[in-house]
Amino acid sequence: MSGTIELKTKRLILRRHIPADADVLFEMLGTDPKMFEYSGWNPYKTREMAKKTIDSFIDSYSDPHFYGWGIEKDGRLIGTVGAYDFDPAGSRIEAGMSVERQSWGCGYATEALSAVLEYLTKHEQIRTVSAWCASDNAASLKVMQKSGMKLKSTEPGALEINGIRYDKLILEYSMDPN
Repeated sequence: MSGTIELKTKRLILRRHIPADADVLFEMLGTDPKMFEYSGWNPYKTREMAKKTIDSFIDSYSDPHFYGWGIEKDGRLIGTVGAYDFDPAGSRIEAGMSVERQSWGCGYATEALSAVLEYLTKHEQIRTVSAWCASDNAASLKVMQKSGMKLKSTEPGALEINGIRYDKLILEYSMDPN
């Protein structure tokens, strides 16, 4: 396994994080409540948390099972995408991503996630990539489905975010057609 390598799409470069990303991600994702409205967690909430998160990503690049990219458009960081919690026994991993609000609706999230799904399954030979979203998060659901992920299950009321309960939608992308 190769871990995080640079991936290029038609409009984006998915690259390893660099220390300077911490301040950008704090400003872009950490201070915008819309960015964590449906996740309930915010690893960029403060500059210190953003630095710790990025430092942890950078420290993990020596692990061939770590996958964490900065999404770059025209030389500017616009988000992150990664895959976590690799399970070698089941050949499974979970993916997640965030794209700055001003880039929503441009297809960048779908383009980045599609590249990562292809890399993980075709190059890294990981059989199944899963992801989840809150049932009310129509935009994330659409991105995952447009990237080829299929809805596999729904966990009623499984997510409580800021006192609101949501169904948890679990999607998968698999090397196996079934």
